[in-house]
Amino acid sequence: MTDTPLPPGLSNDELDELDQILTDLGQRVEEIPQWEFCDGFLTALVCMRRRVEPAEYLPMLLDDGAVLEVAADAPLPLLPAFQDAAQQARFLELWQRRWDEVAHQRAADGQAPDGKPGDYTIKNAAQSAQNVIRVVEGRWKLVILFQLFDSNIRRFSELERAIPGISQKMLIQQLRQLEADGVVTRIVHAEVPPRVEYRLTDWGQTLCPVLDKLLTWAESAPAAWRPPASSAPAPLPSTHGSREAHASRNR
Repeated sequence: MTDTPLPPGLSNDELDELDQILTDLGQRVEEIPQWEFCDGFLTALVCMRRRVEPAEYLPMLLDDGAVLEVAADAPLPLLPAFQDAAQQARFLELWQRRWDEVAHQRAADGQAPDGKPGDYTIKNAAQSAQNVIRVVEGRWKLVILFQLFDSNIRRFSELERAIPGISQKMLIQQLRQLEADGVVTRIVHAEVPPRVEYRLTDWGQTLCPVLDKLLTWAESAPAAWRPPASSAPAPLPSTHGSREAHASRNR
């Protein structure tokens, strides 16, 4: 545990200001998320095992997802969503203060700065579990993960065909979030037409046995328990398929 005092949190007025900025951005660019989503996205970035720079994550959040080519210590170029440089600078200032607050809170709760867990307490264990849930939270994320468990590498069009009911827009959004969290990686082949493939990262692959254990736990539930009717938007691949695939990769 650390005795480092926490930085002052954002005031209600500053949170309202962030909401107003995001609302304004939404007038110029589609799919600008609300602050509640941005805050969860920020927390997931803080929790990642590697340092993620604004040039990488801001386009995922507020633009087309393409990483910006920015020299070290150089200012970010103006993103299309922002009205002017002053608005972008103010957003980044408030964002950084929230980042520092979350990072200091994790350190105060026993989470080392390098991302390695300290001694868990009830408080930081619950927070860490919540952070994990945020990574897989989303209507289609688990369906996407099970598709990648079974096939290892999938083209975007293959995922689209394999998941009935998901729109192209939603598939892009869910893949971007999984990519931002370090669970999925995108492979772009320099071909005409361009070919884009997705696969799990090494860290993402370790989710396979974790989810299998969760399914085993669900199978042992009392007879009176029934999953919510809305919990599964589409059938997942066979549980045994994911277990067998994982076993074959570890022989």
